[in-house]
Amino acid sequence: MKKALVLGVTGQDGSYLADILLAKGYIVHGMIRKSATGNTRNIRHLLDNLEVLDKSFFVERGDMADPMSLYRIIQSVKPDEIYNEADQDHVGWSYEMVGYSANITGAAVGQVLEIIRQVDPSIRYFQPCSSNMFGQTEAKIQDEQTPFNPMSPYAVSKVSAFYFTRYYRQAFGIHASVAIFYNHESPRRTPEYVTRKITQSVARISLGKQEKLVLGDLSAKIDWGYAGEYMEAAWQLLQQPEAGDYILATGEAHSVEEFVQEAFNVVGLNPAGYLESNPAFMRPTKTSTLIGDTTKAQKAFGFSPKIRFKELVEMMVKADLEMEEST
Repeated sequence: MKKALVLGVTGQDGSYLADILLAKGYIVHGMIRKSATGNTRNIRHLLDNLEVLDKSFFVERGDMADPMSLYRIIQSVKPDEIYNEADQDHVGWSYEMVGYSANITGAAVGQVLEIIRQVDPSIRYFQPCSSNMFGQTEAKIQDEQTPFNPMSPYAVSKVSAFYFTRYYRQAFGIHASVAIFYNHESPRRTPEYVTRKITQSVARISLGKQEKLVLGDLSAKIDWGYAGEYMEAAWQLLQQPEAGDYILATGEAHSVEEFVQEAFNVVGLNPAGYLESNPAFMRPTKTSTLIGDTTKAQKAFGFSPKIRFKELVEMMVKADLEMEEST
């Protein structure tokens, strides 16, 4: 049985990866930092399952800010694969936490890879990166060769993570791969992210628990996919004979305004009476409309997202309706 270590297992992506790997027969070790111990909603089904907990799913205490804890975990677990889903992944927060974002999202990647080199260079490593790395670009559709031009501390940090991964692959032969993820959402997103803020607010408005939905830039167009599918692709990517870099996206973009309209359509309401715009939610810098070319991933392992924009919005609204109705 293969062993996998998922760093950041309580987050959206980490929790989906844990589910996927367990379903494939892996032994899964998930790292949780102290500040996340009170936010285990996404893995509660694993923590409460006595047939899984401490049998095929194990919790490891550690932090990306503490290299010694990373070394201890990797040395003791000796995983076949490591999936790094632990970072400061919120663009808005990165403007206010530049140093933390640079350390956790960028520099810590180099530390993990160096630990792999010292402990066991045969460990396969997966590094998620972001379409935000392309930032302001003239390319209407981006592929793996499109130059980076990051426009936020988060994006700059992800560029650092990208090159750390490529360096350890080229210099030391480590099977270290990168997925350049475009926005991927799900009911497991936190309300800090605009998609979940919209779907949660729409659910609450439809139930009479909330009066208004306040947003910033409604014109921004985004390539949105479903996180569960993207994490399945992350596993497939890491099974390739040769490590490499791949774009994972849907190849189509929709505006925030469209997302709002679709969300209100699910509950049969017109957003006009509930939607407000607040300049305080505008970001200091903007990216181009980013749309991913997934030709390389399609050819390598058949990547083809099945859940498209409308299905994604409907899934998220219905999940929030169910949650709000039960509280």
